[in-house]
Amino acid sequence: MNDKLRNLLIRTASGAVLLAVVLAASLCGYVTYVAMLVVIMCVGLREFYLLAKAKGLRPQQFMGLVATTLMLVAGVAQYVGESSDYCCAHIGSILVVAFLLMVVWIPLIFVVEIFRKSDSPLLNIATTLMGVLYLGIPMFALALLPMLLTSEGSWNGLVFLMFLFLVWGNDVFAYLVGVTCGKHKMCERLSPKKSWEGFFGGVLGSVAMGALAAAVLDGDYLKWMLLALVVSLASVLGDLVESMFKRDAGVKDSGNIMPGHGGMLDRFDALLVAAPFAFVFALIYMVITN
Repeated sequence: MNDKLRNLLIRTASGAVLLAVVLAASLCGYVTYVAMLVVIMCVGLREFYLLAKAKGLRPQQFMGLVATTLMLVAGVAQYVGESSDYCCAHIGSILVVAFLLMVVWIPLIFVVEIFRKSDSPLLNIATTLMGVLYLGIPMFALALLPMLLTSEGSWNGLVFLMFLFLVWGNDVFAYLVGVTCGKHKMCERLSPKKSWEGFFGGVLGSVAMGALAAAVLDGDYLKWMLLALVVSLASVLGDLVESMFKRDAGVKDSGNIMPGHGGMLDRFDALLVAAPFAFVFALIYMVITN
């Protein structure tokens, strides 16, 4: 067996396992869905800070992890409070406490740096906060996004899966079109294999997935197809952003947790940037149509 075939088999097997985990976590309920977000957040944040360390920086990993977790907790508390069939006073308290802790905790990052005696405190603080924003905002958005994309009162894992397939659909169609007829380079400095033909192929593929999602969920075709357009554009940016980080750090992959796919950021880079844009779109669409 040659190396290319072996790598293809490893990549396929790893991808199948990842898909099975995502399907199980999404369809089993909101608790398992949040557990999946926690894993993506923790591993992804660690990989991001390792990229920073490869540049000789010293981000505050623990402080960043706590701040990012608080953002996820705030999103989960908001979701539970909005979707519960009964009044739970503690949910509102958890949301308030999470936001208050963020207000206090993030300034503490500056204070902690005073006692670390580092040669580059400004860059360390900036990198720590960048990790919080890069992982924390998407986690907050993903905790609430399934609720914004459906009118159902109970958890429906298919809503998140359809959203995820918009992201992955863009990736797959961009790759297929780019490989077959890609001639004009899109951003050769960061991602030499990306082409404008692949970009437009990815957009069309994602919009087609949006129509499929609306059919499966018996949802609003206009909303899902517009969402797909937003997601496809943001997904490309997400991929380029992570490529920029890796190129700056001088590494091929952000990690090796998934054989054949690299790290957590390599697999979910597009999702991390697409989620906040999708969140804002869903809010705006809800306000306009209600």
